Amino acid sequence: MKAKIYIALFFLIVACGVEPAAVDENNIGIAENKRLAVPIPSNFPPLLYNLETNPPTEKGFELGKRLFYEGRLASDGVVACGFCHIQEFSFTHHTHIVSHGVDGAIGTRNAQPLQNLIFQKEFTWDGAAMHLDMQPIIPITNELEMNETFTNVIAKLKNDERYVELFEEAFDNGTIDTENILKALSQFMIMMVSAESKYDKYVRNEGNVTLTPQELNGLSLFQEKCASCHATDLFTDQSYRNNGLPIDPKYNDGGRIKITGLESDSLKFKVPSLRNIELTFPYMHDGRFRTLEDVLDHYINGIVVNPNLDPLLNRNGSLGIELSVAEKEAIISFLKTLTDTDFANDDRFSEF
Repeated sequence: MKAKIYIALFFLIVACGVEPAAVDENNIGIAENKRLAVPIPSNFPPLLYNLETNPPTEKGFELGKRLFYEGRLASDGVVACGFCHIQEFSFTHHTHIVSHGVDGAIGTRNAQPLQNLIFQKEFTWDGAAMHLDMQPIIPITNELEMNETFTNVIAKLKNDERYVELFEEAFDNGTIDTENILKALSQFMIMMVSAESKYDKYVRNEGNVTLTPQELNGLSLFQEKCASCHATDLFTDQSYRNNGLPIDPKYNDGGRIKITGLESDSLKFKVPSLRNIELTFPYMHDGRFRTLEDVLDHYINGIVVNPNLDPLLNRNGSLGIELSVAEKEAIISFLKTLTDTDFANDDRFSEF
C-alpha cells in the first residue's frame, strides 16, 4: 500500500530541470556538473527512458551511486539496494534464493539483475513499476525489504552535511526530497548498460571475435526454440507469461494478477533478459533452479498444465520444448557468450 501511495505522489511532483553547472558555496567560479554520455549499443532496440527528463550528470550519477549503497535508505540502517544487488553477479544475489530484508525478513522473489534498464518499459517480476524512476519506491517501502518511509529517509539524509552538499551539486534546486532521491538513483541505473559480451562483439563484428561451432549451433537452436520469448538483443520481449511452473505453496505467488487483478494474468511473470545469465543464478522468479541445466530440464519435461500456460509450451498437447542432450549443451554454451565481464567488474558501479 505504501508503495502505491508513493507512486501516486510521484506523478504529482513537477519535474525540474538539471543544469549542467552549479555555483560553488563561495560563489566563486562554476563547479562543473557535466552531462554523461549514455552508451546506446548499435545492436540494441530503441531506448524507452526519456533521457531529457532526467539527463545523467557526473554529480547526479555519483549521488545515485552513493544512495544505491546507502544503508540509511532502510529502517535498520543496513539493507541498502546494493545488499541484494551485487555487482559481480550482475547485481543479483547468489546466496539468497529470494530477497532478504531488514531484521531477517524473507521476501518471496529472487532479486532481478540490474542492467539495460533504460531499454525496458516496466519493472519487477510482475510489472508493478511502470517507470524506472518509480522502481526504487517498491523495495524502499516494502516491509519485507527495506521497510522505510521517504519521510524518514529524507530526514536522515538532511542530517548529513555531506548529503546536503551532494544534492546541491547534483540538482539545480539542491533539494533533498523524494523526487531528487529517485532521480539520482535512476541516473546511476541509467548508466548500467551491459553490451560487451562475446556475443555482442560477434554480432557487431568487433575485434575479429568468432563463436565456436558449438556456440553457433547453440545460437541457431536458441533462435529456433527460445527467441519467441527471449527476443531482440535484450533477450526478452518484455511480456508476461506463464511458463508452466507449479506454484510454490511456500510463497503462493500469483504473479502479474497481483497488479491487474485479472485471472488471465495468474501465474504470469515477466520474461527475464538472459544477458549475464551465467552470473545471475538461481533462476526463475523464486530462485527455484540453481543451474541452467535445471532450467532447460524444466522446459523439456517439467511443464505443468494450467489454464494460463503459454501456448508456445503446449502445442497440440505436446508440452514443453524438445531438446536432446547435445542440443541442451549447445544452448548453454551459447548462453555463456552473453556474459559481460567488463560490466561485472566496472569500477564505475562499485561501492565506494
